[in-house]
Amino acid sequence: MTEPSTTTLATTKLAPRGALVTGAGRGIGRGIALGLAAAGYRVGLVGRTRAALEETAMQVEAAGGSAVVAAADLIDATAVADAVARVEDALGGIGVLVNNAGVIERAEVDLVADDPEDAWRVIEVNVRGPLLLTHAVLPGMLARGSGRVLAVNSGAAYRPSTSYTGYGMSKGALARLTTMVDAQYRDRGIRTLDLSPGVVQTAMTASMPAHDGRTEWTDLADVVTLAVAFADGELDALSGRFVRAGVDTVEALRAAADRIVATDARRLRVPAYGDDDPMT
Repeated sequence: MTEPSTTTLATTKLAPRGALVTGAGRGIGRGIALGLAAAGYRVGLVGRTRAALEETAMQVEAAGGSAVVAAADLIDATAVADAVARVEDALGGIGVLVNNAGVIERAEVDLVADDPEDAWRVIEVNVRGPLLLTHAVLPGMLARGSGRVLAVNSGAAYRPSTSYTGYGMSKGALARLTTMVDAQYRDRGIRTLDLSPGVVQTAMTASMPAHDGRTEWTDLADVVTLAVAFADGELDALSGRFVRAGVDTVEALRAAADRIVATDARRLRVPAYGDDDPMT
């Protein structure tokens, strides 16, 4: 593992090796959980379907890792608080939160053709879930003076789309949550990051007509590499910003970190149209 820079040592040395991963029962969430376990983290697996979470736990333990399962409805505040408390107790502290669980609309259509209730379902899962998890995990992190919150986000948060309105809205809000937590708690040892997994072969991407006939996919291993690097403190300089698996590498991001920060790149903002823009 690459040694963390001097700017990350303060948070790295205090963070417990416990990681909570939502949506860990399948797909990207399972891959990240397995990757963190292989890197020496004790993992808490949280999601709605206990059987799927237990299957992930068995894979973690078969590989010599340690896992705890806490099934919960991620939009239920009481259930989330209980799951976080159980994971905190079992792992001896949560140093890393991975907000991975998410859904997309059932139809690839524009806003007028969309079902507003289905769009709202997507927004609720993709925004309320991470909000509740982050709210529940932060007190323990702040008490220790360290912690990292990773949001599995999407390019849909940063660019417009002709379909999946609720999904785009939800991912934009998730990106703003990442920047808000960074702004509020960076000085208290919290680091955040938005990670787009690109287009990984999952049940979700298989359901999207836009990917029919696709032959090139993002390797899940690339997603896991970035997630583990963030958990280990290698990307702390980019706190509050956005990276994409399959395009970004840990080495390239570390090399470009000063330029990214100096130009205020890789995050939501309103660019000025010139030096005379009154918004500057």
